[in-house]
Amino acid sequence: MITCPRCHRPIEGDEAYICCANLELSWRCTACGKVSEGFAFPYGMCPHCKGKLELLERGPIDDTKGLDAIRAAFEIELGGHAFYQRAASEAKDPLLRELFGRFAAMEQEHMHTLSKRYHADLPQPGTDFQIDHAAIFAGVERKPEDPANLFRIAIAFEQRAVAFFSEQGAQAAAGSVERELYKELAAEEREHVALLTTEYERWKAGKAGLL
Repeated sequence: MITCPRCHRPIEGDEAYICCANLELSWRCTACGKVSEGFAFPYGMCPHCKGKLELLERGPIDDTKGLDAIRAAFEIELGGHAFYQRAASEAKDPLLRELFGRFAAMEQEHMHTLSKRYHADLPQPGTDFQIDHAAIFAGVERKPEDPANLFRIAIAFEQRAVAFFSEQGAQAAAGSVERELYKELAAEEREHVALLTTEYERWKAGKAGLL
């Protein structure tokens, strides 16, 4: 019996075939800039904003400006991961502890995605992060007695990341790799803002979180 060298399923006779088993492609939305991984999406639309997807074909990123963009992304993701871990350990509300624990896991998963997408080694998160550092970066007053303050810091933290990547992208040369990267990274953080905002509104209303 002849089998496919990729997925090892039987091939009937001498039929011609193209095997797509476990094939994952990268797509970038022409509207929001978000990158999505997968073989195909319904109607070729972005799963986040329904914009048109285009196949992302890009070689290794080895120029200094492009690497600076990826490094900045990991620095922000590491900060977010550390913040959520510390917030989960310090929150007195059991629901907040669980929720921020899931946010930390989300950031860890996101770093794995970035590592795979941009062929970068996954850095190790720190364990001694102080929430005050995130509050300063986010520009939000730290109020340990207010559970909602953790949400406000988290949302502002992600909003600052969106602003940073958007500003860096606007300053990069048109058509450059780093401009594309900053647009992609801003879209990633914008998605985080939307998710956190939704979770915050549901928490205030006493509803279960989407995560």
